[in-house]
Amino acid sequence: MKIVAARLHRVRLPLVHEFRTSSHGKSMLDHILVELIDASGAVGWGEIASPSDPYYAPETVESCWHIAERYLVPAILGKDWNRPEDLAQLWAKVRGNQFAKSGFDTAGWVLWATTAGVPLADALGGTRTEVVAGVSLGIEPSIDALLTEVERHLAAGYPRVKLKIAPGWDVEPVRAVRAAHPDLDLHVDANGIYTEAQSDQLKALDEFNLTMIEQPFAPRDLLAHANLQREIATPICLDESVETVEDLETALSLKALRVLNIKVSRMGGLTPARAAHDRAHSAGIPVWCGGMHEFGIGRAANVALSSLQGFSLPSDVSASAKYYTQDVITPPVTATQGAVRVPTAAGLGHEVDTAFIAQNAVATIELTS
Repeated sequence: MKIVAARLHRVRLPLVHEFRTSSHGKSMLDHILVELIDASGAVGWGEIASPSDPYYAPETVESCWHIAERYLVPAILGKDWNRPEDLAQLWAKVRGNQFAKSGFDTAGWVLWATTAGVPLADALGGTRTEVVAGVSLGIEPSIDALLTEVERHLAAGYPRVKLKIAPGWDVEPVRAVRAAHPDLDLHVDANGIYTEAQSDQLKALDEFNLTMIEQPFAPRDLLAHANLQREIATPICLDESVETVEDLETALSLKALRVLNIKVSRMGGLTPARAAHDRAHSAGIPVWCGGMHEFGIGRAANVALSSLQGFSLPSDVSASAKYYTQDVITPPVTATQGAVRVPTAAGLGHEVDTAFIAQNAVATIELTS
């Protein structure tokens, strides 16, 4: 195969509900959509779902646009490749920049699956026909407001709820949700905001029978995660700490996790995400697919990845309508009683709404060979 043209679309969509984490809040998102065209005219779409600010990770929309235009597109234009895994070798000299790479790696997989006439999930080796979805709820203005959001999503059929926490917004909101829903599959996510000196606040969560405590400490502080895991019964899940399979190997050696959140964006695409799944599965570590509030293109890729055998916990692949009034794909991703069907059509499994993308694009460029 040979990519002869690439388009980058910076698209802005408002969220239906403001989302707040331990570091920041957001009411709209800019994501970069990657469109790759091969010599036959076939198209593959990917999504660079980086945050706008460098709080979750160092990358931003602006940095991803620069890396994509200046380095990644030139690396792949006019080059021959046979399998999606080959693309990473073409940009191997580029260090880091996982979010930017993810959009291209995913677009390569979608392009390959489209030309091969197979669904993306099948191309990846997936076996599930549906994926159980959970929801992630941000920090709300009050506990009552949080309980209202929990009730709304449980009524929609979602079986798992994740709560964002931060110092001062941890034990009491968790206590309130657990009291209202004693049997709920409930876990919390700190996005690395705690220090090891604040471990007592995290240990206090052990009484609430949580499915996991996700990323309590800073990404590189694996020793703190290992120390806490030895002292609590609740499994620790790593997110930001694992950008590569090598990071996962280190975490496994330190016994710093019992669950892994695999994010396609954080790990640089479907190729490394699948490799992380394989390694975790072989080590007996359950995995689930996290989300970055992806538009439909990235969300559909997450659904495909979540069809792999080792994704035994609910993934952040909830319906498009949870986040956006209108999505960039048709039909949008939908959930029935908390389950999302894995598409069976070739490629992404959804049509990309190019007119809607053009309507909401704040910047577009095209590069050719």
